[in-house]
Amino acid sequence: MSDGRILVVDDDPQIRRVMRTTLISHGYEAADAKSGEEAIEKFRENKYDLILLDMNMGGMDGIETCREIRTGSDVAIVMLTVRDAEKDKIAALDAGADDYVTKPFSAPELMARVRAALRRVPNGPSNGPQIIKSGEFEIDLQSRRVQAHGKEIRLTPKEFELLRYLVSHPNVPVPHMKLLQAVWGPDYGEEVEYLRVFINQLRKKIEVDPSNPQLLLTEPWIGYRFKL
Repeated sequence: MSDGRILVVDDDPQIRRVMRTTLISHGYEAADAKSGEEAIEKFRENKYDLILLDMNMGGMDGIETCREIRTGSDVAIVMLTVRDAEKDKIAALDAGADDYVTKPFSAPELMARVRAALRRVPNGPSNGPQIIKSGEFEIDLQSRRVQAHGKEIRLTPKEFELLRYLVSHPNVPVPHMKLLQAVWGPDYGEEVEYLRVFINQLRKKIEVDPSNPQLLLTEPWIGYRFKL
């Protein structure tokens, strides 16, 4: 049985071929696209669990493609980039990617990123409250529904897992490393920029005034806290 369907998007045919072979050998179904435009067309016609998306393509680049996909889907997205600058990594995450990997990368590193992106965090303890409210904010941990400002909010899987972990540990500072390992997995811990970007995205979606957050609070030098 397949572990998931993955779409590889890269304008280099050799990279697409190697990545498809690697994914198939690990039990995944894999398709590929040579451009952002072709990726969007295939994505609309088929269901995928993950998109491996090259950041630096001609025509419609990875950032633009990622944003277009994110307008209507919460599919897992891992960006592939040859640039190692922090601003480029943040640009990938800010466009809606769940993770990124810098070229050249090894097969084990790629597969670790794939597993992290497809990782499904088990539901929290069933003996705790499943619906949590604070002002105009409400989250149903069981059905994974979030409402704010009187409307339902769509979150990506990683955004939801991050929010759920903080909500499940209210009013206490949660350290950066603990958050990263709880949401992305045990191989993470130093990627503080992930949290900065994702917390910023969550604030835009659930806070009345994202520049003056009342729910998702920063604990300087430590991590973040959900105020209930």
